[in-house]
Amino acid sequence: MLKRRLYSVYSGIRNQFSIVGLLLGTFFFALSLTPSLLPRVDIIQGIISGFSLAAGYGLGVLSVGLWGYLQLPSPPNRVQYVLKGIAAASCIILAVIFLWRADAWQNDLRSLMEMEATTGVRSLVVALVALVVFSLLLLIARLFRNLFFFLSGKLSAYVPPRISHLMGLLAAFALFWAIVDGILFSFALRSADTTHQQIDALMEAELDRPLDPRRSGSDASLLNWEEMGRQGRRFLATGPSQSDIAAFSEGDAREPIRVYVGLNAANTPEERAELALAELKRVDAFSREMLILITPTGTGWVDPAGINPIEYLQRGNVASVAAQYSYLPSPISLMAEGAYGAESARALFQSVYGHWRSLPRQERPRLYLFGLSLGALNSDRSFDFYDIIDDPFHGALWSGPPFRSDTWRDATERRRPDSPAWLPRFRDDSVIRFANQDGGLDTGMAPWGDFRLAYLQYASDPITFFDPASLLREPDWLKTPRGPDVSEHLRWFPVVTMLQLAADMAAGSSPRGYGHEYAPAHYLQAWLALTEPDDWSHAELQRLQERLNSE
Repeated sequence: MLKRRLYSVYSGIRNQFSIVGLLLGTFFFALSLTPSLLPRVDIIQGIISGFSLAAGYGLGVLSVGLWGYLQLPSPPNRVQYVLKGIAAASCIILAVIFLWRADAWQNDLRSLMEMEATTGVRSLVVALVALVVFSLLLLIARLFRNLFFFLSGKLSAYVPPRISHLMGLLAAFALFWAIVDGILFSFALRSADTTHQQIDALMEAELDRPLDPRRSGSDASLLNWEEMGRQGRRFLATGPSQSDIAAFSEGDAREPIRVYVGLNAANTPEERAELALAELKRVDAFSREMLILITPTGTGWVDPAGINPIEYLQRGNVASVAAQYSYLPSPISLMAEGAYGAESARALFQSVYGHWRSLPRQERPRLYLFGLSLGALNSDRSFDFYDIIDDPFHGALWSGPPFRSDTWRDATERRRPDSPAWLPRFRDDSVIRFANQDGGLDTGMAPWGDFRLAYLQYASDPITFFDPASLLREPDWLKTPRGPDVSEHLRWFPVVTMLQLAADMAAGSSPRGYGHEYAPAHYLQAWLALTEPDDWSHAELQRLQERLNSE
């Protein structure tokens, strides 16, 4: 009786699902529980595991279909049942073991990043979320299959079967893409646009409009306070003041100059760039020791951890300028407005650099570029080496460069063979240098030249080290030796690792000093090596680091 019931259940599953697909999917599910670059919460883990289960299931179904299409021999039914039973039992045991081990793996990773241990990965939550995600993906796949059969069947009355199959497949893809891109994606983008536009316009009570006429956003400014956007107002209203810097250094200091042009200040990037230049001239920014061109992230945010240190190091004798090109988060901005961010950064660079190079060399400030994440990508695209080769600016600090950054990718791929991918050494180190939380900018085979490009990156940053090729190939940064913040338990698996890294990039979180959260102390080390300011003792730098970490 029991045997008959078990066989009935097995027959039902076999009729509704591919056994081979379920076995391979379960295997992928187990592998997805292994650690990646960043710690994961249960819901995110469940989503990754659901996608991995679906990917494995899909590959299993395709392999069975290909086997049958090639008319390869299959074992006798009795042997198949035995093999499938053994494989099913093995995969179930494997999934249970990996669910049990997931807690230890996550806590090892959290310990590496100086985070408190979790109370335990809730295996039931992970499994339930994974099943829901898998079911939704399977439903979509079956809808696509049914649509393909329907269209192919209709076309078969007019054209030969193979042509009808091809045309049905193309038509099904076209219809699904129209629904996803034209309806679902457009609706999501419009919703995100409306929401973040309202957030960008939000006036925060704690951010007071500047009263000093020398400050951007004041009554005397060319830039309207209300048009700067939320991130622009935050950038102008915060940061160290002249009195803060003077009190810390116990000496003379100047008020740092900050200029920010909001997205609503003008209609085009070129007009906003001209406004920025006019405001820089109005506040006499070109008389300062240093001028920094900032390319913000997608929301218009400027990382204070990246700018505050250089204002202290220069004792306030620095001016910085940024122009907003979006109010959407960087991943959405990259998809919807990718070229627009580079266009905005290029317009600002050309405007400011054009005026800067017209000034006498002895009287103009040192010019640097700065950008974090999407800001680093667009800052890199803001100039052409052929345009500056006869009169280069002084350098750039790019932190957390996205994996799509051309200069970063080229330097990483052409690194010296004795250097790891997570901390490359490029040629003789005279132009490009890389740093992480342990430094790396202070030494090189050759002295650092007058034109300097510095990359600050953590080995655990998925924005930097995500690689689409990890779908089928192990990334170089996983090879020995590994970065100091990469788990020794992290292993590469086809398909699964790419899904894990994609989830880390989209929803991962980490404390400062790891992942994509860059710490003020590491920015301080980078700016110190890049600009080499005078009159800073080791004790003073230690005090400054402690102050920045406490902010």
